[in-house]
Amino acid sequence: MTKILCIDDDNDILESLKTILETDGYDVEVATNLKVGLEKAKKIIPDLLIVDVMMDTDTDGFHLTYNIRNDNSLKYKPILMLTSINQKSNFKFNPETDGEYLPVDKFIEKPVKPKVLIESVKYLLNLPKDKINIRGKKTIMD
Repeated sequence: MTKILCIDDDNDILESLKTILETDGYDVEVATNLKVGLEKAKKIIPDLLIVDVMMDTDTDGFHLTYNIRNDNSLKYKPILMLTSINQKSNFKFNPETDGEYLPVDKFIEKPVKPKVLIESVKYLLNLPKDKINIRGKKTIMD
């Protein structure tokens, strides 16, 4: 069964993601912060990671993705980043330009629509290894 790790500090978001993804047949694990998320990722080696931008700090999601891309066992796992950063902070994150520097494969703006989530997950799980954004390049925004 395909394993997905969702990392977000909002338990309601995690429950929502878990319900949507499990209904579609995925095995879902959750973590509520950068440290636990990285530990779980190294332990279970998920097929896909879904990461929030802002957790304990406004940049935890960014730091987590850099850690994932620097770990040989996780490096080529696709990363879907969830963001509400434009709504919640003065930081104006633009995936069209900032995505060139972030090693994630796709962005989704919160609140997440179930159909968009499932379509994004399926797309990323079928992404060839040589298309995984391990260095930071343009990503897709929904």
